[in-house]
Amino acid sequence: MAHKHAFYRAAGVVSAAVLSSRITGLMREIVMARLFGAGEAYDAFLLAVRIPNLTRNLFAEGALSSAFVPAFTHSLATKGRSAAAALSNSVATALLLIVGAVCGLGMIFAPQMVRLLAPGFALVPGKFELAVLLTRIMFPFLLLVTLAAQAMGVLNACGRFGVPALASTFFNIGSVAIGLALGFTLGRASGNGPIVSMACGVVGGGALQLLWQAPSLWREGFAYRPRVDLRDPGVRRIFALMIPALVGNAALQVNITVNTRLASGLTDAAGHVVNGPVSWLGYAFRFMQFPLGLFGVAIATATLPSISRSVSGARMEEFRSTLAHSLGTLLLLTIPSSVGLALLGESIIGALFGWGRFTAYDAHQTAVALACYSVGLTGYAAVKLLAPAYYALNDARTPMLVSVLSVAVNYAAASRLVERFGHGGLALATSAVALAGAAVLYTFLGAPGLRHLASSTLRIGGASAVMGAACLLSSRGVHALASGKLAQLADVAISIPLGAAVFYAAARAFRLDEVQALKNACYTAIRNAPRPEVGDPSARN
Repeated sequence: MAHKHAFYRAAGVVSAAVLSSRITGLMREIVMARLFGAGEAYDAFLLAVRIPNLTRNLFAEGALSSAFVPAFTHSLATKGRSAAAALSNSVATALLLIVGAVCGLGMIFAPQMVRLLAPGFALVPGKFELAVLLTRIMFPFLLLVTLAAQAMGVLNACGRFGVPALASTFFNIGSVAIGLALGFTLGRASGNGPIVSMACGVVGGGALQLLWQAPSLWREGFAYRPRVDLRDPGVRRIFALMIPALVGNAALQVNITVNTRLASGLTDAAGHVVNGPVSWLGYAFRFMQFPLGLFGVAIATATLPSISRSVSGARMEEFRSTLAHSLGTLLLLTIPSSVGLALLGESIIGALFGWGRFTAYDAHQTAVALACYSVGLTGYAAVKLLAPAYYALNDARTPMLVSVLSVAVNYAAASRLVERFGHGGLALATSAVALAGAAVLYTFLGAPGLRHLASSTLRIGGASAVMGAACLLSSRGVHALASGKLAQLADVAISIPLGAAVFYAAARAFRLDEVQALKNACYTAIRNAPRPEVGDPSARN
């Protein structure tokens, strides 16, 4: 039970930090929606930030994290802190050279990438040129966030989760503060000044995200020193895993990028290209990132070092048990979240974003995309947990093959669904592929804890259905008594807490073990939490 309590405690720390990140990220999106709505400028901004974000999710949050953490954990456990520090410095130096070169090439070939990913932008005067400019401004963000991800991996392997998980909070705060500050100057110089200033803010936020973690790295004894040693077995292992892992982690981002290309060319009844679909999909996916980060990323982050240590110690039964336990907790949290997002999405989006240039029509279209994305929430979260499990086992081939297949299936499905359901069909195709990919990855791992997870899924689904019925009745009642912004605010304030209470009661009635285990572990973690003394570095974690 001790390792379960440690897992819940680590996941709880990460969840609290991710909650802070998601709240500040939501505030950032509210600012963007108020300033730019869902029109031409924000379409261009989203595409521009998505290009380095695609490579970020491959280098940083995907392949690098999945390959680096197991290797660094193994080196730390078997060779000591000095050898682990040397490995960390070698990897950081290689990343500076390789990712720095990628950033340079990305800035040079920005026009070609924009034309490839959003050919419809060229049909709107000025939109293509704006997207190219913003892409060039934001590409250095890739290098900063890649180094920040490596720092996060080092700290997580040392058992420190709070500081790295809070790094995204500082990115959100920094990007908005810097962007708004620059906007006062650039806004007077150019009609595109405000959106250009927000692009500069993204780069500034990326630098702050890295610098926030530096003091913790120094206290742990991992201050950066340039070191090139490609003969280091750990370095070769990491980059050998990263090459197929680049493909294995790419599915979701590539699928979203393909969908962006299709969305950029959507037309109205008169055959004119529509401004807005890229923004609607972008806002919706941001909303889905809230529970995905709060639950999926937190659980995966807390699980990876644990299963990596299990593999290093040849404790495979512990590996399977930890993975099954993590999946059960993930299902408990993501299934009701997806139901809530689908049913209450329009009220939530309208209440938070429905100001300034973000219209009621934009809120409705974003809610349609959110409902379709929410179908695959459990799949997205499970992939974040399952793919790194393969890398801990030194198997990068299986996730790579599943990823390649999912990209092909998504393209075929999206091409058909977009004709019938518009931008919602694109989100639905991505969700279906995420669920299928998670199922395949789980099966190829030997389906650990299948019987218990199947039983839990049925009961969680039943409890979520009860919750959904309560939310639906509550929402309709609120909108029958009020209208407009007041109804949306009241719906959010009443239906969300009601849904959470109903789900908890239903889950207890269905005797879900995960609920009581989560509750007991949280109580134990709080009761046994050490009281850090003043000046204790752990107090910041």
